[in-house]
Amino acid sequence: KVFIICSTLCCILFTFIFFALEAAIMSMALQLLFEIPLAIAYVVSAIIVIPLVTHGIAYISRFQVWSQPIWVILQLIPLYFVFTHPDGQLHDWLSFTGNASETGQSFNLLLFGAASAVLLSLVAQIGEQVDILRFLPEKPKTKQQQWRWWFALVSAGPGWIIFGALKLLLGSYLAYFALTQGISIDLADDPAHMYNLAFSLVFDNPQISLIVACCFVVLSQLKINVANAYAGSLAWSNFFSRVTHTHPGRVVWVFFNVAIALLLMELGIYQTIESMLSVYSVLVLAWLSSVVADLIINKPLGISPRHIEFKRSHLFDINPVGVGSMLL
Repeated sequence: KVFIICSTLCCILFTFIFFALEAAIMSMALQLLFEIPLAIAYVVSAIIVIPLVTHGIAYISRFQVWSQPIWVILQLIPLYFVFTHPDGQLHDWLSFTGNASETGQSFNLLLFGAASAVLLSLVAQIGEQVDILRFLPEKPKTKQQQWRWWFALVSAGPGWIIFGALKLLLGSYLAYFALTQGISIDLADDPAHMYNLAFSLVFDNPQISLIVACCFVVLSQLKINVANAYAGSLAWSNFFSRVTHTHPGRVVWVFFNVAIALLLMELGIYQTIESMLSVYSVLVLAWLSSVVADLIINKPLGISPRHIEFKRSHLFDINPVGVGSMLL
């Protein structure tokens, strides 16, 4: 039987595509720090994630908890020096147009559409949030605990967009600041070069600045990629268990997912990020629109069952409604 489930496919694509992108960023930091070939740095960035993921969500949670204070400190300290720098004026950043000023227009619809296409691919992260929310305990019966339960649900689910938007704005600001300090346009969007510049305002020693900046970038990418690798292993496991009716174990799919991501890195996915994400976002929005339409249109009108079935044995191998709406 042919197995097609839109959400599974989108999660699979999201996990190894973004794993490759995040690991590529980590690789550039390793290359900058250790002066090793980028191809070798790709291998290191891919393999280092595996032992953190194979032990399951409990091990991942411990890693996220103990690394969080370190990450927050390394994030906030250089930002203070950047925002208090004479060239770090917010109004100059908001009025900065870059190469867009060459078009002679204050607003370019094509450039806006191109930027939106890249950013809209990030909505697939909802698939990863589901993998996290499934560990949320059942809704408590007492009213005193219900608000905490709803807060956890919203913040760990759709609330990710708040933090995601802040990170996007911060990245834009740091790229602008890097350009004002003479960093070339090809390197200004690289986090390793961004934070090397930011930490150079904190430390007088350039070697210390480089070490701290690269450690921060590596830690950040690890915190992201453990989620990508874990969610990818679950998606691949669900996919192939329906196709082959066998389950070799989630760890097998961890290696499989990382191997695909490593192949994409070696083929130069980071250099084609804009065109690749522009195409992928179309697939993602088609999937998400089908899901939303079923929840807010079909179910209230009684067209689809109100109950959402999670038992694998009760699901169709081919969902003509979901697949059809996604293709349309």
